[in-house]
Amino acid sequence: MVATRIRRTPEESRRAILQAAEELLVEGGLDAVTVRAVAKRIGMTDAGVAHHFGSRQDLLVALLRYGGRRIRGAVEEAVAGWADRQADIDGLIRTIARVYDQGYAELAVALHAAGWEDPGTGFLEPVVQILHTTRARSGRPGPLADTRLAVAALHQALALDATYGAAFRRSAGVSESAALRPGPQRAWWANTLRTALGLPSD
Repeated sequence: MVATRIRRTPEESRRAILQAAEELLVEGGLDAVTVRAVAKRIGMTDAGVAHHFGSRQDLLVALLRYGGRRIRGAVEEAVAGWADRQADIDGLIRTIARVYDQGYAELAVALHAAGWEDPGTGFLEPVVQILHTTRARSGRPGPLADTRLAVAALHQALALDATYGAAFRRSAGVSESAALRPGPQRAWWANTLRTALGLPSD
């Protein structure tokens, strides 16, 4: 009995491939994302996946960009809710960390280690601008460059925490059980960002 091949437009095929790759990343980590596994999941041949994304490396780069778009969308949605109230730093941290915790941190680290360079999309620029405006309103404007560096430091910490956070916390003497919980350190980052930029407490 021959399996019925699902007919998709090129755009639908690319979307299905990326969604399947993301599911595999969440379920089994980076090693689970292979061209063969993606093809099997969506009823496509290996050649069909390769037709749309080329090699596994190309697929992983596309998947990382897919995750980046998810973070950008989530950040824009979060920031839009700040219009009538003060910046919710804790909520922003949870929003970004949620995506990285789904395997995108491991993916980003692996691709950068392999020599891939992200041209940069500035998806945290809305955060920088709102935080800088909030600083000015609170009477401690400071240079815009400081706001950018603070947001960049926060982003770097969140991206690395999902992969190395527990080990780094243990290296500072945090107990084994406590080291596995990122919440307290994320709260520390939120308080540190507010203090460094002179932002009001939530």
